[in-house]
Amino acid sequence: MPTRIDAPLGAPCWIELFSSDPDRSTDFYAQVFGWTMEPAGEEYGGYFNFAKNGQKVAGGMRNDGTMGMPDGWSIYLATDNIDKVADATPPHGGFVMMPPMQVMELGSMAIVSDPGAAVIGAWQPGLHRGFEVFNEPGTPSWFELHTNNYDASVAFYRDVFGWDLHTMSDDPAFRYSTFGKDDDALAGIMDAQAFLPEGLGSHWSIYFEVDDVDASLAQIVELGGTIVEQAEDTPYGRLARAADPTGAVFKLRKQ
Repeated sequence: MPTRIDAPLGAPCWIELFSSDPDRSTDFYAQVFGWTMEPAGEEYGGYFNFAKNGQKVAGGMRNDGTMGMPDGWSIYLATDNIDKVADATPPHGGFVMMPPMQVMELGSMAIVSDPGAAVIGAWQPGLHRGFEVFNEPGTPSWFELHTNNYDASVAFYRDVFGWDLHTMSDDPAFRYSTFGKDDDALAGIMDAQAFLPEGLGSHWSIYFEVDDVDASLAQIVELGGTIVEQAEDTPYGRLARAADPTGAVFKLRKQ
């Protein structure tokens, strides 16, 4: 099982669930992915951590409605200088949504949006180093930006987060770049301007690895979730898109 102590700089290092019903959500992910939940402690305002076989895999917090945001998953990219990320964001076409904030001894966080208005977090580790397991069933296995501002977004992640970008395809029908190359790639950026549904802007997606995409979809429906996009075979594995019982969307992948 791939494990790591520290994420490479710029790489996705943590994922976080914003849920209006944490009890229902934790039960859902326990059954679908085999996760256990542990409260982070009263001093963290109800924040909780998910673990897979005892290793940290994700975090979560209650959506009480005051922020006006729907339930959903978010991604954090690793940095060794959170202030530098925040300072570099506006000059490169982004917006600082939440300035750098110290999370006690765990680390520092910021939330920014890129030139396509996709939201992404930044995390400078302290004691909390990020998720400890990935690319195995029940854990995150891929991270992907669908953007309506491809060229500017590619430049943004290169210049703000230090991505080593590689063009996988520059065909007008399929433009795609990866952070890292081939089997060492850690995330991707897709030009989605031609097919983003109306009302759905640029956004990041998390893919979770599963043993059987179709069986997982059936279980998701049984547990009150929904199928957003049916499973299909692709050159990158069998993929599907689903939502949990409170509407947080994620993707499934079987490589």
